[in-house]
Amino acid sequence: MTGIRQIAKATAAALTVACAFAAHAQDVIKIGYTADQSGSGVAELGIAGRWGFEAAIEDINKAGGILGRKVVGVIRDDQGTPPKAIQTMQDLIDSEKVQAVVGPANSGNALAWLHIPQQKKIPVVVPIGTATEITTRYAKEPQNYLFRVSMVDREQVSLLAAYAVKASKDKKIAVLADSTGYGQGGIKDATDILALHGVKPVAVEKYGPKDTDMTSQLSKIKAAGADTVIIYGIADGAAQVVRSMEKINYMPVTLGTWGNLSSLFPKMTGPKLAEHLIMAASTTEDSSDKTKALGERVRKNFPTLTTFPCAAQSYDSVMLLAAAMKQANSTDGEKVAAALENLSGVQGVIKTYNKPFSKTVHEGLHVGDFYLARWKDGGVVRFQDDIYKSITSADLKQ
Repeated sequence: MTGIRQIAKATAAALTVACAFAAHAQDVIKIGYTADQSGSGVAELGIAGRWGFEAAIEDINKAGGILGRKVVGVIRDDQGTPPKAIQTMQDLIDSEKVQAVVGPANSGNALAWLHIPQQKKIPVVVPIGTATEITTRYAKEPQNYLFRVSMVDREQVSLLAAYAVKASKDKKIAVLADSTGYGQGGIKDATDILALHGVKPVAVEKYGPKDTDMTSQLSKIKAAGADTVIIYGIADGAAQVVRSMEKINYMPVTLGTWGNLSSLFPKMTGPKLAEHLIMAASTTEDSSDKTKALGERVRKNFPTLTTFPCAAQSYDSVMLLAAAMKQANSTDGEKVAAALENLSGVQGVIKTYNKPFSKTVHEGLHVGDFYLARWKDGGVVRFQDDIYKSITSADLKQ
């Protein structure tokens, strides 16, 4: 009998501990963050995104949390590889039991694990990856759980093309892209959108992601008479292109995507040459008092911050998830996803979000939110000239 009593007491004690752990788990809301923070050329973007993510959680908790509960961020490094990215997503959802996820930096990693949160009904807001399919793959499902606050590839090309058409005197525009899937998608977007302007590129050239000399491709572009070039590639490749331009004394108007916000670009080109590239951006630290304040906070952890838009987009992603949970009065994934599609008046650092998402469109930022930026004195600042000021909404063709 004594043995039975001891077993009963031990069982009761175990149940008490289990209940205590369960109650503790229910006291917090977990939001996961997964992105490359160590593995590839976009690790800098993932690190910047992390600090923006953590700043948002800090602000939410200072304001009382969500539904009266503390918010805990669970950070994972996907190391820039799809297999690791799949593993981190499974860990966040199945082991950590997060209620939502923010991430990743790499579009390829997102495309590798999209099916997991979709099947598990866990809302995800992507703050950096730009591939169009991220938010459209499950658009026809009863509920799509993939949202984004970042620059969609085709929409940033829309802004670059609008500027190129106005900047080129004789509409002699060339496209130069890396040979990866990212670059080839960029060639398609650029040529399609230029066609909407009635312009056919005078030259379309490619370079390998490891190439260091693009003078051959640029010589062909120069011979074709191009006075404006759209580069579609990440920072290291674009830097080699600009360096090669200098080698052959050919410096046309040069436009690039926001991946060139990485500090790798000015490190490879030097500060003065870096200023030659004009980039699409969703925000910069000098955009407003809010962006300036966030930039100062993030720099305490990341002094060499250059990819500020990643921090701002991650910050706003968390704020939108928090607003959706409050509106739904729940952390249930299906209810939160539905609430994300019906938000208004959410204060972010990039903008105030009024109906940022709908049932059919899960993109929180659009081409009308974007502007141009460039490197200046080691940082990224807004770029404006008379050409940019003359661009109207009618010029932003897609």
